[in-house]
Order: sequence, then C-alpha cells, then structure tokens
Amino acid sequence: IGRQIVRELAARGVRIKVETRIPEKAYFLKPCGAVGQVVPFQCDYNDAESIQAAVKDCDYVVNCIGILYEKSKGAFTKAHVDIPANIAKACAKEKVNRFVHISALGVEKSSALYAKSKVDGEKAVLNNFPGASILKPSIVFGEDDDFFNRFAKMATVLPFLPLIGGGKTKFQPVFVGDIADAVLTCLYIEGPEAQGVLGQRFELGGPEVASFEKLYEIMFSYTKQPRMLVSLPWGLAKIQAAFLSLLPKPLLTGDQVEMLKTDNIVSEHAKDFDDLDISPTAMESILPAYLERYRPGGRFADVKSA
Repeated sequence: IGRQIVRELAARGVRIKVETRIPEKAYFLKPCGAVGQVVPFQCDYNDAESIQAAVKDCDYVVNCIGILYEKSKGAFTKAHVDIPANIAKACAKEKVNRFVHISALGVEKSSALYAKSKVDGEKAVLNNFPGASILKPSIVFGEDDDFFNRFAKMATVLPFLPLIGGGKTKFQPVFVGDIADAVLTCLYIEGPEAQGVLGQRFELGGPEVASFEKLYEIMFSYTKQPRMLVSLPWGLAKIQAAFLSLLPKPLLTGDQVEMLKTDNIVSEHAKDFDDLDISPTAMESILPAYLERYRPGGRFADVKSA
C-alpha cells in the first residue's frame, strides 16, 4: 500500500519523506519520482522525539505501519496502538494539515489480538488527532500482494490447499490502487467537502464479495493450476497454526485463524468508496496481469504453434 501511495504522490509532484527504521530498505522507492523527490529517512518508531522530527515541516502524513503476526508479546500493541498514537500526537504538535491512518476492515467484530489492537489504534489516533481520516481496507490485491501471490505460490508445490473453517469466510478484495486513490482524496479534498473526510472512518471493499473457497476458484481460473481443497476445522487449524507460527515468516498463526472466523466485508451503513467518489476496481481487471506468472507456460500458454 505504501509503495502505491508513494507512486501516486510522486506523480503529483509531491516531495516525499519515507520514514523507516532502515532507510536502505526503502531505496527501491526512489525511482517512483524524480531525482531527490523520494527520500528515505531513518526513524526510531519507539522514540516520540524521532517521530516528531520525522513529521516536522510536513503538510501531509500517511501511516502505513502494520504487522500480521507477533514476533514477541505485545508487538501488536506497539505497532498498531503506541506508534500510531505517537504519530498522531506529533502531527498535532507540528500542525500537520492532514493525517491518514491505514487500519483494517472487520476488526470491530473479531476477538483476535490483531483485530483488538487495530481498534485500539484507531481510537488512539482520533483521540490525539481528531481530524485524522481512517481507511479500513479488506484483503488487498495487486501485483505485489501477499494474498493471491502467497496461495498461488503454494499451489505450485502442494497437491492441495486448506479451507480453514470450511472456507466460508467472506471477503471483499480491494485493489491497492483504489486504496491509494482514497488516501489522496482524503489529503487533497478542500472546501466544505473536506468535512466529509476529517475525523471519519471509511470501510474499503471492492465490487465483489466472495468466500475464501470462491477466491481459490477465481485464482485457479487464472493460474490454470487447480488443486484439491481440503476443509480444515477450526480446532485442527489452530493446531496446525501452532507449528506453522514457529517459522521465521509464519504461514499461519492461531490469531489469524481467529480472524478468519469473522467476515471481512463492508458494513451496511459504513462510509465507503462511494463517499470518496471512487469506483472500486474489479478483480478480473487486475488479477490476470500478474497471476499468469504462476501458469504453466506463462502468458504464452495458449499461443498455438505455427
């Protein structure tokens, strides 16, 4: 998400400071803009003064910090509550014009630690910067996503894929480019319309609602590598997650299993893309362009021999 936001801001001629713990890891973002337009800076997220120095003289601040699993106890709270709170405080002190905070969809209804930390983070942001705009996307798809790419890779080596809880959980996948457009709308909208984004939460989902099982089928239609789907009861999934969570980059954790017990779709009366005057992009417009890399023969698989 951050990468796409940088691209779109750079296209508008904005000078961008990318605050990160290790600047060298953000050098890949430099080509998104002209020479000197995108500059990575070192920031200690655990130091409020370092955060304040990072936002000093900025007109806009966008927080994309988030983790999907904990490497140590309390990591969710630190990443999703403490750091956003300090960023919001710094934005208020430095009189930043706009602050956009990226959260997640469906977290209010889940008992997972990840979800609870996201909810607490939203509250902490608004308590310290009441005019912040909070964007809550469903699972994100795009060329570098961690959803379709992950399962498509797994399908290249595994004879089956798991359907946790029977694969009935509903999702509303959202294109990363649409999230970036939502961020820019919240940053740039002016006049009376600005009151419609200041201090507001927006639930961002694409035009299609699909179950986990259906998303597998959509993926297979583009990779042409169908796999057997095996239903995994919640209890068994928790046991499997206990082992997988020991990996350096866990494929599944118990907390993620808990998250899957809750549908990840836009609420009936929530503010959404319509309120930002954005038409969300359908999966069929984007998925074929990058899922074909997992297809035997790639993009030329259907080309007939002369």
